[in-house]
Amino acid sequence: MPKEGELTYLAQLGDLGRSHSLQKPFSDTDAGMQLASIGFIMALLPRPPARVLDLGCGGGWTSTFLARAGYDVVGQDIAPDMIDLARENAALNGLAPRLSFLCSDFESLMMDGQFDAAIFFDSLHHAEDEGLAIASAWRSLRPGGLLITHEPGEGHSIEPASLEAMARYGVTERDMPPRLIVQRGLDAGFRHARVLPMPVHLFSLFYRDRGPPPPLFSKARYLRIRRAWRMFFKPDMALGSIVVLTK
Repeated sequence: MPKEGELTYLAQLGDLGRSHSLQKPFSDTDAGMQLASIGFIMALLPRPPARVLDLGCGGGWTSTFLARAGYDVVGQDIAPDMIDLARENAALNGLAPRLSFLCSDFESLMMDGQFDAAIFFDSLHHAEDEGLAIASAWRSLRPGGLLITHEPGEGHSIEPASLEAMARYGVTERDMPPRLIVQRGLDAGFRHARVLPMPVHLFSLFYRDRGPPPPLFSKARYLRIRRAWRMFFKPDMALGSIVVLTK
């Protein structure tokens, strides 16, 4: 069963995989965009010391970043060895007072009204039932709380890396476009949804084949870009995106 693959994933990766997970995001080839994405998400969150639930946290790098920024964080993952690794990560960063971890299935959490925000950072597409996972997040939030997802769009499940992961490790790799997340969120009881572009898409839009970005935007240039974006960008409901759902 796919959840068995999630439970044994770290053990199958071995020592190199464990080391890679401990050093994330800097061990990833797209570390720059990973950092941009977590920064974007942090800008959307309520201000610290808001309480945040990091769903499917794996080795805990996102939880660690949030705790370092002053958030009160609970990281959740289904795999006990991932939770052990995340706790090691927290200890290495001296974050024990603001960071704790929970081993559980995010499709059946019962943490009613304990959090100001919840996050799925590249983890919801591993769910067997995304509706149950989003409903669990809804229950965990206080009134007015936010669920923020950062997930791939249509076609993710048939990418070569996804096919290899499913064949080799038995994990779940699914398409998770914003249209699906928004619908499941509304079904769960969320009142409002926004679809935002991932930083990688913004980077590609403005800087592809134009060299590196300037060190600092002028206010006038920033306003021109914002106006152009609002006029011409219509969220592609099939494209990987950041979705913000409000309870």
